[in-house]
Amino acid sequence: MALTEAQVQQLNVQFKGIPPQEIISWAVKHAKVPVVTTNFRPYEVAILHAVSEVRKDIPVVWCDTGYNTPKTYKHAEELTERLNLNIKLYVPKQTTAHRDAVMGIPQIDDPRHAEFTEQVKLEPFKRAMADFQPDVWFTNLRKGQTAHRDSLDILSLSKDGVLKVSPFYHWNDTQLDAYLKKYDLPNEHNYFDPTKVLANRECGLHS
Repeated sequence: MALTEAQVQQLNVQFKGIPPQEIISWAVKHAKVPVVTTNFRPYEVAILHAVSEVRKDIPVVWCDTGYNTPKTYKHAEELTERLNLNIKLYVPKQTTAHRDAVMGIPQIDDPRHAEFTEQVKLEPFKRAMADFQPDVWFTNLRKGQTAHRDSLDILSLSKDGVLKVSPFYHWNDTQLDAYLKKYDLPNEHNYFDPTKVLANRECGLHS
């Protein structure tokens, strides 16, 4: 879906306050190759449920760093089965055990941190995007998560021109809790991202 920045801004004005399902339906209708990405972090179930309700077979790209908590992996299994998700799993080319032996998890000020992030997150993501070449990318980005994400909106264009659609962008945790309660959906807060260290640090995929 080829949109200009001006068109994106105009649509964002129109979409503010519109139910997520309507935004998703609009995007799916105009998309040629839509995908949704997930890491099964807290509240990811909302976007997975909303998108799969509109398009059952949409590819769900999961870039698993290999460092998720046992509870996250169990949560992923539960959601995959319950929502019948079309999971497309992407993992680093090097095993976690191998990396732990030679590098471990570098601290943010360690020169190896950039290489670590590239290995466990960015390379698998780039590989997934190269495989699918989507024109629409559904995410659960929300305002207030990071400074960079505050500069985005419901619709935004990635560096490669892919239309990112974040239908819950203006929702807060209370609203999402109500959504999960309405549809009796599970949530899981025991989540670990080895590349971020700080909760409000950008993960690298959206910057």
